[in-house]
Amino acid sequence: MAEVPLLTLFLLLALLIVLSAFFSGSETGLVALNRYRLRHQAQSGHHGARLAQRLLNQPDRMFGLILLGNNLVNIMAASIATVIALRLLGEAGIWVSTLILTVVILIFAELTPKTLAALYPQRVAYPASYVLTPLLRLLYPVVWAINLVASLLMKPFGVRMGSVHAEALNRDELRLLVQEGGRHISLNHQRMLINILDLEHGTVDDVMVPRQDIVGLDLEDSWDHILQTLTQSIFTRLPVWEGDLDQVVGVLHIRSVLSRLAQGRLDRESLRKAVHPPYFIPEGTTLTQQMLEFQSREQRMGLVVDEYGDIQGLVTLDDILEEIVGEYTTEGESRQKLIRKLDDGRWIIDGAASVRMVNRRMHWELPTSGAKTFNGLILEHLESIPDGRTCIRVGDLILTIVDMVDTRIRKIMVSAADLGED
Repeated sequence: MAEVPLLTLFLLLALLIVLSAFFSGSETGLVALNRYRLRHQAQSGHHGARLAQRLLNQPDRMFGLILLGNNLVNIMAASIATVIALRLLGEAGIWVSTLILTVVILIFAELTPKTLAALYPQRVAYPASYVLTPLLRLLYPVVWAINLVASLLMKPFGVRMGSVHAEALNRDELRLLVQEGGRHISLNHQRMLINILDLEHGTVDDVMVPRQDIVGLDLEDSWDHILQTLTQSIFTRLPVWEGDLDQVVGVLHIRSVLSRLAQGRLDRESLRKAVHPPYFIPEGTTLTQQMLEFQSREQRMGLVVDEYGDIQGLVTLDDILEEIVGEYTTEGESRQKLIRKLDDGRWIIDGAASVRMVNRRMHWELPTSGAKTFNGLILEHLESIPDGRTCIRVGDLILTIVDMVDTRIRKIMVSAADLGED
């Protein structure tokens, strides 16, 4: 190499440093790729994404090739730098070349390309895949031999080299993925996606209308009262019973009797014929499962029953959908009455109001794992029936009973803890 001009050696050294930077940046860029975006682009026909995906599916071959190329060019660069230093400085040039080349490789072949690749992985990894793929075919025997030795060394530790498949994300990881993708998803869509993931944590007990608040028809009432209920109801479906809710007959879709009602030809017999058999739902059924049940059974309303068959409440498909998209039905007007804001910033909450519903509307974080209503929430914390005006603190909120009837809490005043109490 003594007869090779210095200029040629310097140019060759610069080329090797560029190749070292290429291998270093390619490795970081491929590893830093978003696997889900990569899969989407590969399925959309992006050729660079497909090549990158194939390389990542065989990480042992990819890393074997990159490390082979990187170490080869670095060793060759060190050799050429030594020759140049010996020509220019003599024996002392060996130490000088080692120090200078170390700094140059760290800055220009390691730190800079890897930082750029980490910041812009697609811009680096996709073009690099066009070079690495044919290079892997060319050097496959060497890469295979290196991987064979590496696999034999790792075998005693129980490590097996092979294809890598994308791991399935659990619910919490999907939730985090949606939240972190907020820049690309509107806030409304982001909230709905998160609500869908959270459905599995809720049950029909969380969204049902409590037994005492169910509006329906009692066939033993006077005919005038039945007609009044039909004409003034804001609901399209009403449960029908005889004497007591536990003696339920079925569910009436008001549309099925609307023409007879308008013509004045509706009577008890035709009303009873229009009633469909009731659909019962076991308490504790998850909202996700119940939505699928509504779909498969072509139902929109069901009566929630406990293990003894006693009716605990009523739930509709709209109640579950509102857990995803927010309140949108005409029932919103009646729910609005459950929450009333006072001029001093405090709130009056109906005791029958669902804790889950109020949390969603008020952005509070009251516990929902136990009691489902505000009445039950206070009783759960007191562990006894309160006597008169009682005040408890739950998290950052102060709940004060302002109205009771017998053993049932009707109205609760809610204020922030820093507002204090009168």
